Amino acid sequence: MQLCKLRLGNGETGVGLVQQSQVRLLTQHGSNLFSELLHADNPAGRVDVLLDRQAEPVPLERVSLLPPVDQQEIWAAGVTYIRSREARERESVGAAQFYDKVYTAPRPELFFKATAARVVGPGQAVRVRRDSRWTVPEPELALMLSPDLRLVGYTIGNDMSARDIEGENPLYLPQAKVYTQSCALGPVVTLAADMPALEQVTIRLLIERQGQNVFDGFTPVGRMARTPAELVDWLGRDNNFPHGVVLLTGTGVVPPDDFSLENGDTVYIDIAGIGRLSNPVTRS
Repeated sequence: MQLCKLRLGNGETGVGLVQQSQVRLLTQHGSNLFSELLHADNPAGRVDVLLDRQAEPVPLERVSLLPPVDQQEIWAAGVTYIRSREARERESVGAAQFYDKVYTAPRPELFFKATAARVVGPGQAVRVRRDSRWTVPEPELALMLSPDLRLVGYTIGNDMSARDIEGENPLYLPQAKVYTQSCALGPVVTLAADMPALEQVTIRLLIERQGQNVFDGFTPVGRMARTPAELVDWLGRDNNFPHGVVLLTGTGVVPPDDFSLENGDTVYIDIAGIGRLSNPVTRS
């Protein structure tokens, strides 16, 4: 089962059930309904009760999709793939030993990424910081977690990263990662029970510039050095998330070192079992 958060014609926020590229609306609306459904004991059963069986399905491309979050914090894990470790080591020679230790250490790198208000959804622009000259997208599998840290679903995340700022000094990580429009999520959430086995899931990153593909890469999720359960366990240690939390699980697809996003680019991220998240790029 796949769910989407959307803007209704009257301006209200609604939830839709996505089936075969069509959306069937739920009868109940409200700003926090999406997370209430995700965090329910039986999300699929609750959706079935609220489904508007009188309304005609609407093609997904005609729906105004919103980021699939309400009040959740968004966190991220770093250096979970060997490709990411190598890229971080090239960013900063002086900090290379620390990135290598993070990759092999029991404790993962976990950092705060965004509040819901800083997140953009499908078709909305992700942003390059005005003081960055080397910014890349980071395509990631995102875990949707309930307040008691149950894994309730998956979506696609784009963890925008100013590599030059982080490479100058690892202590600049919050500035390299946390800013307005630095995170995209969507287009839908696939409930955990309906997601393919992660060993079979791939992530693809495609970047388009002036109608031409300027980068195309992919990675199997199975190449992660840590399991989602392990990351969730560390995230929940001495922390609580009353509204639930989204956890980005790291990137294994990194454009070459001479590549940086430009104003007008379009970023496409495909994850098997979820779909495609696409966002144009803007520069402050």
